[in-house]
Amino acid sequence: MDEVDPGQPNPTPVAPARPGERLRQAREIRGLSLAEVAARTRVPQRHLEALETGDYGLLPSPTYAMGFSKAYARAVDADEVSIAQEVRRELDRLGPRQPEYVPYVTADPARVPSRGIAAIGIGVALAVLILVALWYGSSVFQQHAGTKTAASDDVTTQQVAPQPAAAPSPAIPTGGQVVLTATDTVWLRVYDADNKKLFEGTMKPGDRFEVPAAAKDPMINVGRPDKLAVTLNGSAIPPLGDGSRPIKDVAVSGSAIALRLAGQPADGQPGAGPTPAGPTPAGPPTRSTNARRDPAARRSDAGATAGADRIVPQESTTTGNSFAP
Repeated sequence: MDEVDPGQPNPTPVAPARPGERLRQAREIRGLSLAEVAARTRVPQRHLEALETGDYGLLPSPTYAMGFSKAYARAVDADEVSIAQEVRRELDRLGPRQPEYVPYVTADPARVPSRGIAAIGIGVALAVLILVALWYGSSVFQQHAGTKTAASDDVTTQQVAPQPAAAPSPAIPTGGQVVLTATDTVWLRVYDADNKKLFEGTMKPGDRFEVPAAAKDPMINVGRPDKLAVTLNGSAIPPLGDGSRPIKDVAVSGSAIALRLAGQPADGQPGAGPTPAGPTPAGPPTRSTNARRDPAARRSDAGATAGADRIVPQESTTTGNSFAP
């Protein structure tokens, strides 16, 4: 058995390096910083620092400490198995971690509002909001109602405004002297309701025929009505036709012409179909009430007709030749 030389000091045994120191030495040998190792391992830098210093209380749990140490060892090419085992032994020596309790400070009851006070505050706030909404709504409603009332007042005023009185229509004459004046050569026949001929013949420009005022519903048959001027008491009326077709059975009494002058249709003006213009032989008269008369009456009518045919133009001092029955 070897004896120890008492003249030489006893060598001090070297304690094995802790796992954190081994990891730091391996990192420094490779020239890496903690930030670079954290980027490689995706482990937060503060947790790597806790592994190097052996402050395992800063790590989430022993399981995380084991996993972080293995990742650190792989990043610096160290023996991850032995380092993990050493970390496990150090954790076992430290014993189970005691949970840290944060003391709960109870608030001062005098400063905590009661539920009743909180409910009252909420109710007051809701009441204020309701009052504001009602006030705003009533203001908008009053403004809208005022605008609507003003508009209705304007409409009522416009409706109540008096309408201007209509101009009285001129009085329509009930009769008068009807004069037929030729403006060109024109043939016409004038007869009464009994088909009694009042005039028949061709009138030259300027010739006039005064329709007898006492004649019974006189009517006219003319081939060119546009060539015949008609006046009532000196007032001209529109032509009896446009000349495109002959007319017949057109009333030319004073009242009928007065209606034409007023722009109203004259009674007793039936429409007539086209008839050939020019003189036509007088046929037997058509009578509605006196169709069957005695021979003496027919001879009297024949004499009257012959007398009307013998009318000759006379010199007129106003508008030309005048035909008097």
